[in-house]
Amino acid sequence: QAQLRESGGGVVQAGGSLRLTCLDSGPVFNNRAMAWFRQAPGKDREFVSAINWSGAKSYYADSVKGRFTISRENAKNSLYLEMNNLEPEDTAVYYCAQSDYNTVVDVSHFTSWGQGTQVTVSS
Repeated sequence: QAQLRESGGGVVQAGGSLRLTCLDSGPVFNNRAMAWFRQAPGKDREFVSAINWSGAKSYYADSVKGRFTISRENAKNSLYLEMNNLEPEDTAVYYCAQSDYNTVVDVSHFTSWGQGTQVTVSS
């Protein structure tokens, strides 16, 4: 039922910043947990960050903690990922995902996906 569309990717130098946006055209954005995942070529999809339905609780992978900030604006059906101090290792396709539940419990609950947006960090 969700229709997710990511934007904001691009090419940035190491140390730079990008802000990703995910717009949900579906009807249940404001009562579902949301997340960002990423996938580099030849690698498995990796969890990056998640946020509960209200935005009160956030989770981060150790690799991005302190550099990335997840947030949401339910009135606009939008999810954001502020990425600072980007590193070449952050290069990947970043995907927005929606959970079947209100709270963040397990990555398997994120079952709706966008098409992804490419982030390339050069050295």
